[in-house]
Amino acid sequence: MSRPAPATRDGFRAWRRFTTRWADNDAYGHVNNTVYYQWFDSAVNGWLVERGLLDIAAGDPIALVVDTRCTYHRPLAFPVDVDVGLAVAELGRSSVRYRIGVFASPEVEAATAEGEFVHVAVARSSRRPVAWPETWRRALEGLVIPA
Repeated sequence: MSRPAPATRDGFRAWRRFTTRWADNDAYGHVNNTVYYQWFDSAVNGWLVERGLLDIAAGDPIALVVDTRCTYHRPLAFPVDVDVGLAVAELGRSSVRYRIGVFASPEVEAATAEGEFVHVAVARSSRRPVAWPETWRRALEGLVIPA
């Protein structure tokens, strides 16, 4: 089975840096799979919070994760800094599909892992899908990478 080449940095619009911790390594000596999903979640939600879009305690709407995946190209191990890049692959009426790339330090051009993360906007009380507010939509459009 052939795999596409890893994504490169030019495929992402926003960045967040994380530093691995000793506890991130698993018994096989590399960063455990679950840590990548923590980076995905923190990168996306951190970006939303920093822009004043997501109010975790009282905001309405909220964004729920309905799908996520990750493809691993090369292992990482403590200690290393990683850059996590974000882009929007698809923006719907009430959903957004983010593209996410994990890069080992600023010098590395090819992703060590990449994935997708899908949020759906829902009303806080009913948990039913709602359209993205215009402020969210404008901000998310800024992350779109043209095909």
